[in-house]
Amino acid sequence: MQKHLISVATLSIVMFFSAPQANCGILNNSSYDEDTTITKIYEKMTPSIVLIEADTKDGLSSGTGCIIDPSGIILTSSHVVSDSNSVQVTISTGEVFKGKTVSVMGKDNDLALIKINAKKVLPTIELGDSEKVKVGQKVLAIGNPFGFNGTLTTGIVSRIDYSKNKIQTDAAINPGNSGGPIINIHGEVIGISQSIYNPDNNISNIGIGFAVPINEAKNFIKLSMSNSKDLKSETN
Repeated sequence: MQKHLISVATLSIVMFFSAPQANCGILNNSSYDEDTTITKIYEKMTPSIVLIEADTKDGLSSGTGCIIDPSGIILTSSHVVSDSNSVQVTISTGEVFKGKTVSVMGKDNDLALIKINAKKVLPTIELGDSEKVKVGQKVLAIGNPFGFNGTLTTGIVSRIDYSKNKIQTDAAINPGNSGGPIINIHGEVIGISQSIYNPDNNISNIGIGFAVPINEAKNFIKLSMSNSKDLKSETN
């Protein structure tokens, strides 16, 4: 299966147009309430989600990141910034900062921490508990697929791969989503987007995506905070 997985960082930007959707008529109260909840979660989360662009030997690698500390510490996927000569971070206000990779996890869990110096307090995401995740739960994904910044998609937890420690979802994630959050209906991050299933060598989403459970990320963050001089100076 590994040969059919493709990471969801992107090296290029493409344009596409979607067909207009038919008017579905009157919404019932439950649909309206759910729509309101999703909108509120999106509005709450997007200020803490960033665009990451890394200059690598293979070209421009684009992905997504989550601000986890108000001093400017950002969680993302390691494959977004691996072997990069420089990293640029664009926050929700449109401000652009130079990023520094300060900690990288092993390839299987594909996580990294980068640091920016914004000289102001930044909004942060709320980390959930991936041990409480169950198949069938509604989830949201926010990221920058194909350069379309701040894109929201929704779906469910389709499967939990306990052997490989991955959360599977049908929420659409595509190249550029790597490092972005998978969020539960309570507005908590339960996973970090990593890859999509790619049986036909097509880089687009077919409804099978994978995320690193957030508890793995929390362990990585804790260990990094203890070992990195760059992080210690900001958090102590």
